[in-house]
Amino acid sequence: MSGVNQGANQGALSGYRILDLTGVVLGPYATQILGDYGADVIKVEPPNGDIMRHAGPMQHPGMGHIFINANRNKRSIVLDLKKPRDHAALLKLCEGADVLTFNIRPGSMARLGLSYEALQKINPRLIYCGAYGYSEGGPYSDFPAYDDLIQGAACIPWLMTQSGSTEPRYVPATFADRVTALNMVHAVMAAIIARDKKGGTGLGQSVEVPMFECLLQFVLGEHLGGETWQPPVTASLGQEMGNMGHSRMLSPNRKPYKTSNGYVCALMYNDAHWRGFLELVGEGERFTQDARFTTQSARIAHIDELYAFVQTKLLLQTSEHWLKLLVAHDIPVMPMMKLPDLLTDPHLAATGGWVDVAHPYEGKLRQLRPPVRMSATPTAISRPAPRLGEHTAEILQEIGMVL
Repeated sequence: MSGVNQGANQGALSGYRILDLTGVVLGPYATQILGDYGADVIKVEPPNGDIMRHAGPMQHPGMGHIFINANRNKRSIVLDLKKPRDHAALLKLCEGADVLTFNIRPGSMARLGLSYEALQKINPRLIYCGAYGYSEGGPYSDFPAYDDLIQGAACIPWLMTQSGSTEPRYVPATFADRVTALNMVHAVMAAIIARDKKGGTGLGQSVEVPMFECLLQFVLGEHLGGETWQPPVTASLGQEMGNMGHSRMLSPNRKPYKTSNGYVCALMYNDAHWRGFLELVGEGERFTQDARFTTQSARIAHIDELYAFVQTKLLLQTSEHWLKLLVAHDIPVMPMMKLPDLLTDPHLAATGGWVDVAHPYEGKLRQLRPPVRMSATPTAISRPAPRLGEHTAEILQEIGMVL
């Protein structure tokens, strides 16, 4: 697939206008997804632009790769909100917008004259969505928040040590930002539905999407453990862990299996998988005779031992051998991919996963297509990431203002 306008103006959010005051990764990733669904996203940037414009590699100043990969399907307008005329332009844009997103503290928005109360008077239908580090009202509320800090606060580096890492490590991706961004997307959509559905309020609302709490919900889905109950149910994961943690997630042997010439990612999860694998390695009797293998509860209790057992078997043959054999017996397995492998991945090739986008200034760009497919209201790449202020004149003209 190449080019843009694949299903442009037919998306589920076609006709909705979103003012995007966010920067870096969290907010831009969320609003890009909303743009993929067809919304008209206006990216409001300061004179120096979103800071991620300047993170290389890049071909041209202000068009770094991270920015390009989080800001398609948007128009860019430059406004210095400390200048009265530019501030007035934003207020004028708010009059006809459906959603305003931001990722600075609410107090900072208020100091800019952009509090929810102020904008509600201008447009009662406006959905005012802020994504920032921590919920309002607590001792962390005014703390600065970046992905690494939120990962640390949500126990990610510590959990790495509990699962066998020799030292605390962050997930090597903007994990907290992107998990929160996905929460931001569905929060905006829920607020739109609440406003516009039959019998809905017809009014906007203020929406808070805090990074810390969003990532905690993600992490504690597995790791709240025995503390799910009050009083707690006793667990046996070690003194430091207390009653919390999920043994399978924390097993030091939960990692890609080394083979004789590389690694594969295999997972024997249910009875059929374990019975089939044990038969393949000539030890089928273990499923009924070795109590560690017989039930799901027993397997979880002894999961580190079972992972170690599998490792001894997979080390005896090549990755190619195991991939072919396990697939043939319906046992979950995938190769351990390296980043360059994705460029020639046969599944992405067959499903149109990579899209060549013609950018008027950057040349041909490689992009991943929007992952969600919808039969009646298709997602689309309708425009590539904009240059700084590329649409300022166009957008001002739409609201009756000129440069």
